Amino acid sequence: MRKHTIAIINKIKKLEWIVRLGKNVKIPGLMGMSLYEVLKIYFLGIIKGALTSRAGGIAFSFFMALFPFLLFILTLIPYVPIEGFQQDFLFMIESLLPPNTASSFQEVIRDIVINKYGGLLSFGFLASIFLMANGVSSIFAGFEYSYHVVEMRSILRQYFISMLMAIVLTVILFIVVAVTVYFEIGINDLKARGWLENDVFWIEKGRFLLLVALIFFSVSVLYKYGAKEVKQSTFFTPGSLLTTVLTLLMFKLFAIYVLKFATYNQLYGSIGTLLVLMVFVWLNSIILLLGFELNASINRLKRNYIKDFELKEIEVKEEELLEKERELKDLKDLKEKELKK
Repeated sequence: MRKHTIAIINKIKKLEWIVRLGKNVKIPGLMGMSLYEVLKIYFLGIIKGALTSRAGGIAFSFFMALFPFLLFILTLIPYVPIEGFQQDFLFMIESLLPPNTASSFQEVIRDIVINKYGGLLSFGFLASIFLMANGVSSIFAGFEYSYHVVEMRSILRQYFISMLMAIVLTVILFIVVAVTVYFEIGINDLKARGWLENDVFWIEKGRFLLLVALIFFSVSVLYKYGAKEVKQSTFFTPGSLLTTVLTLLMFKLFAIYVLKFATYNQLYGSIGTLLVLMVFVWLNSIILLLGFELNASINRLKRNYIKDFELKEIEVKEEELLEKERELKDLKDLKEKELKK
């Protein structure tokens, strides 16, 4: 028992240099905060914030909002006067989906396009807006249940903001797809003029960069307006960058897992596609919360730093007042002594 305790103590001593290093590393732009402070409060939020449970709630609502979102977009596409917009939109959606699930979505999309479930004022379109807002609202609720978030919005205000953010995210998607279309037109024009040889290479790279931009801007919007406390933070945050990097990495690793190791289709048949998609959405929800927790941790540290700074200022002012009182008392005593003489 004694040897085991000594071994644990020795291991802790070996890790002390890592802690010292973390305390000495100051992060630029974060009011002199050390890497150790940020990581300490960050992991505290992850451990005490019921991350997987919150991710499960987000994943369910988001999954329920996925097909209504497609209905909403595909209803709007005929009003976009850009040739090839629908094809590039479908390609962008397929890029965001795990392997072996795109075919199922193609059937749903084809059904919506062929049958046309109504126009801009149809019940299906209005219901899709409601369900989209519900999906975004569940994301915001997951943010507000963070260990580091104290202030919460009212239900009506949160739902109104969720509806606005759902529309904003749709606009961002439309802009990215439109830029993709014009980018491809530009590349094809350059090839026709003989200025480019490998147009496929540039189109693929351009699509990838635009996909990264779509993820980054969408996540930044969600983090900016997702919770009342972090609304004052900047638009581009460390959490947005972390989420974008982890999302791209997860896309790659999950694709490898599904193609080489997963046996969902063998076990469950065609329903395996839905299971793959649900796991994919759940993992993305976890990553989304991880990025938000980083922003919330930094925001809390900033609040603590500002509070400590204000307290120090108050203490300094109190000391100055006491010093002045002492000086006045000393002057008074001197005058009394002079009068006595």
